Amino acid sequence: MISDFGYCTRLLRKLQAHGITGSVLRWIDSWLTGRQQRVVLNGEGSTWADVLSGVPQGSLLGPVLFTIYINDIDLLALLITLLLKFADDTKLGQIVRSKTDAKNLQDCLDNLMEWAAKWGMAFNTKKCKVMHIGRHNPRTPYQMGGEILETTEEERDIGVLTSCNLKPSGQCAKAANTANAVLGQINRAFHFRDRWTFIRLYKLYVRPHLEFAAPAWCPWNQADIEYLEKVQRRAVKMVSGLGSMSYEERLKELGMETLRERREELDMVETFKIMNGISNVQPGIWFDSATAPDGGRVTRQAADPLNVRVAGARLDIRKHFFSVRVCEKWNSLPSDMKTCKNAKQFKTAYQKLKRSSPPQAENH
Repeated sequence: MISDFGYCTRLLRKLQAHGITGSVLRWIDSWLTGRQQRVVLNGEGSTWADVLSGVPQGSLLGPVLFTIYINDIDLLALLITLLLKFADDTKLGQIVRSKTDAKNLQDCLDNLMEWAAKWGMAFNTKKCKVMHIGRHNPRTPYQMGGEILETTEEERDIGVLTSCNLKPSGQCAKAANTANAVLGQINRAFHFRDRWTFIRLYKLYVRPHLEFAAPAWCPWNQADIEYLEKVQRRAVKMVSGLGSMSYEERLKELGMETLRERREELDMVETFKIMNGISNVQPGIWFDSATAPDGGRVTRQAADPLNVRVAGARLDIRKHFFSVRVCEKWNSLPSDMKTCKNAKQFKTAYQKLKRSSPPQAENH
């Protein structure tokens, strides 16, 4: 039994609702209660104070308990389009085509505030913002706790900069600037830049900034593509002994590829993971099978049961969205590649296929 109404009682009751009882529940109760904390600065410590809420930071069990504690907020968002939770960061998304849609979103925000008050949580309304997407968006104001939420044009989410026009130019600039700064530090630290050491440092510390989550924000404007490519151009130009070569010749000499080619490879690897259940998402959410009924029509796409239907797109943003841009490339791959045992095997087969294919000209 759970005895007195302590600070962890709400969490323990939620654990009981998930079927966690007996000695495990009592152990968690003992682990959470009776904790104290103090602050130490320059060797001087404050008096000890009881920890009245929260779970121990840095523990393995803490994130699990926090997830269980906030798990039921999904029930408050049944009438809106999207609710995403990542640690203590919650995002709502709503397609607003009418006043009813806007009201459903506002009602959800009100319900979340009531839930927070009931369960001893609190949303920092100063950090809560609204991003209006779409030219026909009514830009309805929303509020939490009586405060009108601030509108934002650009927001960073798990390391990726997202703008209200959904174009990746801001992310490209941020990635290129960060990578250039790191490349400059390496350049100043190494006066003799031999190909093995310098390129290894570039791949370890610079290129990851240019490719982090690239399938989510892959650029399509030539200016953005070239802005990223300039960083790698600068890097390979720093390598000693390659001064008279062109960019393409340097890449070939160093056994490297353009960033654009690498992004295409990342797209294909991610598509393989989705189609084979490795990414833990439903393939049907992203792609339609080419063999599925399509108004009675029989297309060449349906020749391979592993092919996906190429979706129509009118706007560039939709045309270059991940689930649209990868379709034709995926369909062009040999069937045996699509049935590889794992992502590593697929990546090896894809790279072998690229080496056997004629090189594509780069536009500058």
